Amino acid sequence: MTYQRLNVAVLTHSAALSGAELSLLRLLPSVEAARVVLVLGEDGPLVEQARGAGLQVEVVPLARASGDLRRDALDARRLPLRAALGVLVHVVVLSRHLRRLGVDVVHTSSNKAHLYGGVAARLARRPHLWHAHDRTAPEFMPAAAVAVVRAAARWLPRLVVANSRSTLASLPGARTPRSTSPVLANPVDLEAFSVVLEQRRLRAATAATAATGEPAPELVVGMVGRLSPWKGQDLFLRAFAEAFGQDPAVRGVVLGSALFGEDEYARSLHDLADELGLAGRVRFAGFVRDVPGALAELDVLVHASVIPEPFGQVVVEGMAAGLAVVASREGGPAEIVTDGVDGLLFTPRDVSSLAGALRRLRHDRDLRAALGGAAARRSADFAAAPIARQLEAVYDECAGGRRSRRSSR
Repeated sequence: MTYQRLNVAVLTHSAALSGAELSLLRLLPSVEAARVVLVLGEDGPLVEQARGAGLQVEVVPLARASGDLRRDALDARRLPLRAALGVLVHVVVLSRHLRRLGVDVVHTSSNKAHLYGGVAARLARRPHLWHAHDRTAPEFMPAAAVAVVRAAARWLPRLVVANSRSTLASLPGARTPRSTSPVLANPVDLEAFSVVLEQRRLRAATAATAATGEPAPELVVGMVGRLSPWKGQDLFLRAFAEAFGQDPAVRGVVLGSALFGEDEYARSLHDLADELGLAGRVRFAGFVRDVPGALAELDVLVHASVIPEPFGQVVVEGMAAGLAVVASREGGPAEIVTDGVDGLLFTPRDVSSLAGALRRLRHDRDLRAALGGAAARRSADFAAAPIARQLEAVYDECAGGRRSRRSSR
């Protein structure tokens, strides 16, 4: 007697190495109770990375006009005809492909894939799991797009899960699992941060034995993430200037680059730093591939999104690196961080509130160490294996309990 293994197709439209896609790379290799194939709407860097992680990958190309369709197009009176036709053709091709693969569950992981993949799953008569990584809210997309996505989330999938309670709340009326929590957090590669954590512990031990009465040591405060207005790098710069004035022993680092046509915002950040007198004290380091290595250079990590963050992957990564993390008191980060225990939370969009949290950490080495130690322990909750077990339970429920039905060899 044995348990059946489910066949699962995981769909995402993009092959770029962005947040949701990187989350899949960390999560799917730990799935054991299902055979998973990753089905992408385009070729790109994710293909090689996923295959290198041992995943089966197939590309079912989505027409460029459809793949490049922005969600604000749903705010127009009608969709661009060429893009709409491309989506319809793709849905038919994909539904046939899903039947050929013999999948038991279709798991979608991006907004575009939720829509075209959900319709394809319906045509193929396969249950659909909608895994939300983005908040469906007016801050992120036009009102018409919000209405379309929310209606689709109630009609297309059998079950909906999300990376945070905040994300899930933006899909009212969605059907959620009964077998486990509907929140599947994005996992973090704890092993990648183990060396960083050990280095930080050694530095802390050395600092603890140093002579007292010395000037406050140099402090490095940074942000990591795409340069985008909603990510709040400008808020960080203003708070940094207010918190530290001309203190030469505090340095700032902004890591990340502009994407999606946001180069003008990136240039404005350099201008703002000059205007605030931060030239030479705040460094713009650009895109970094080695996130653990970048975090190893920081003492304090700031997450300053000015609209609610769906999850906050870099918050968990900062915690895994043993950093004192300061984050906005809303969205996913507010679910990850317990204020005053494993990080500090500040009032959203409030420069003075963020500056106050940074000043609090400036001269309190013990507080930074306590927060960092508790943060490292908290990060263990985001290991891939237990989240994969949770996902397997959702797959089983989505498939109607088929994995739990015993069959003879």
